[in-house]
Amino acid sequence: MNPVDPTHPLRLIDKKAPLIAALVVIDSTHFIFARLLLPHISPSVSAFYVLSVGTVLFGLYGFFCRKIHFKTFKNHFWFFLSIGALIGVSTIINYEAVAFIDAGTASILAKASILMSVGLGIFWLRERFTRFQSFGALLALTGVLIITFQPGDYLRLGSLLVLLSAFMYALHTAIVKRYGEEMDFVEFFFFRVLSTSVLLFGIALGRRALIWPDSSTWLLLIMTGTVDVVISRSLFYLVLRRMTMSIHSIVLTLSPVAAISWAFLLFDTMPTIQQFVGGVGVILGVLMVTIRRNL
Repeated sequence: MNPVDPTHPLRLIDKKAPLIAALVVIDSTHFIFARLLLPHISPSVSAFYVLSVGTVLFGLYGFFCRKIHFKTFKNHFWFFLSIGALIGVSTIINYEAVAFIDAGTASILAKASILMSVGLGIFWLRERFTRFQSFGALLALTGVLIITFQPGDYLRLGSLLVLLSAFMYALHTAIVKRYGEEMDFVEFFFFRVLSTSVLLFGIALGRRALIWPDSSTWLLLIMTGTVDVVISRSLFYLVLRRMTMSIHSIVLTLSPVAAISWAFLLFDTMPTIQQFVGGVGVILGVLMVTIRRNL
């Protein structure tokens, strides 16, 4: 095994572990922010403002660094239009869904995107697991199912909305992986959030739902745009560029484990035996898929 190979296990630990850890911790906050915004502003409008905040913040950084050129957007217009539409509609659906189901259930159902992403990676992008990785992926997915399984009726409007949103987000991820890898990251991310913001503005305008938020709502929107867009999605795409889509998706199975850990650290809530068993399965599975990926 070549020690300078970027896929070498030790380099994987050294270079990717901090990004992966940060992504896992922040990724699970999406529905929490959506639920916090729900009493203050309608979902379609809040989604527009959140993406707009992210666009302005990251745009200031990009223009300050002189890394943004609108020729890139022109040359890849259909690419950005496609992912902007998928992300925009997916975001609105998520924000609408928490009006029908609680944020916890929404987060659980959204994990279906992991399985969808693995499927798209294998059948569309032609990615392959080794036999060892395949066993690890199955173990991680089984762990997620164990953690998130709850008895109850999931065939409700909010649940179906989240599943539709999960598929749209998985499809956008596959498109980005296939066609967006070679772009400069700053340009890619800025035009990604800009195209989504423009689409959301059109939807909110068409619904005649645009309102000017009050000061307290603006504070929440700015916080959400900073954490849930600029930080969370930057980490999402940076990690995606360093892994295949399938492995990237399996890594995100760690999010429920992180949520359990936060509950224990902040609220002294002990994990159940079901959660503990599932968490161990996820951690072992992710390790098998990533650390031992060259076997």
